[in-house]
Amino acid sequence: QVQLVESGGGLVQAGDSLRLACAASGRTFRTSPMAWFRQAPGNERETVAALSWRGDTTYYADSVKGRFTISGDNPKSTVYLQMNSLKPEDTAVYYCAAGRPYYSDLAAAASYVYWGQGTQVTVPS
Repeated sequence: QVQLVESGGGLVQAGDSLRLACAASGRTFRTSPMAWFRQAPGNERETVAALSWRGDTTYYADSVKGRFTISGDNPKSTVYLQMNSLKPEDTAVYYCAAGRPYYSDLAAAASYVYWGQGTQVTVPS
């Protein structure tokens, strides 16, 4: 059974850092792109960051460029999202996702077939 389990969320102050982790199990994700999405109440789901299946290409939403970093071990059994300089607008539920093998459209939600249950990140204003 495929499972993606996120951890590391919490309540932090603006300017603080958090590192989210996604533990993947149930199959190999060596050839899968991996990504982090987020969704705030009343907002659409947003692709935050993604890592290509080779691990050599990344995607970041404009709103997090320079502040967030996605990384993963090989074979991507664990994927991380390092979040620095957090802002109130980063408040959301963050979801880990694993994609279809060899897919290269990192930003598209349709590329991803397995999803975690989400972890809440709250940055009060």
